Amino acid sequence: MYTKQFEIRWSDVDANRHLRNSAYIDYMSHTRMSFFMESGLDLTNLTKHNLGAVAFYEHMYYFREVFPGKPITVSLQLKGISEDGMYFEFLHNFYDEKGKNIARCEMMGAWIDLEKRKLVGLPELFLKKMNAVEKTDDFKIITKESTRKYSERPKDLKLQ
Repeated sequence: MYTKQFEIRWSDVDANRHLRNSAYIDYMSHTRMSFFMESGLDLTNLTKHNLGAVAFYEHMYYFREVFPGKPITVSLQLKGISEDGMYFEFLHNFYDEKGKNIARCEMMGAWIDLEKRKLVGLPELFLKKMNAVEKTDDFKIITKESTRKYSERPKDLKLQ
């Protein structure tokens, strides 16, 4: 399983003196980007294909507080992917220095063509690298329909 270890910095702590919620998101993003870079999905190769990743949602579940002074480890597993690689879902688990699970996050996103500003599937080489990520026990093939929480978009706010 791919993991990345982090030292909790003073700037990662909120007014409650524990790890702020946005730091969890930062650590997950850094873990994904480290994996991508190590797998050849680095900025240079993504730029050659005009590809960028977009997040649809990040659902966090917190089990224990985390404080400065001890490292945490963040894991990365593939929870789902569409057949063409356009859509992906990752599972991140957070562990304390003793290996105890302290939080988890389910993150769903997609790849976008940065020139056309449209969602696109992955080139075959990148798709193989994504499919090589360790999968969760409940791994699934994602369809466009499974990316939508609501069957229709909520109504817009009427401004005066």
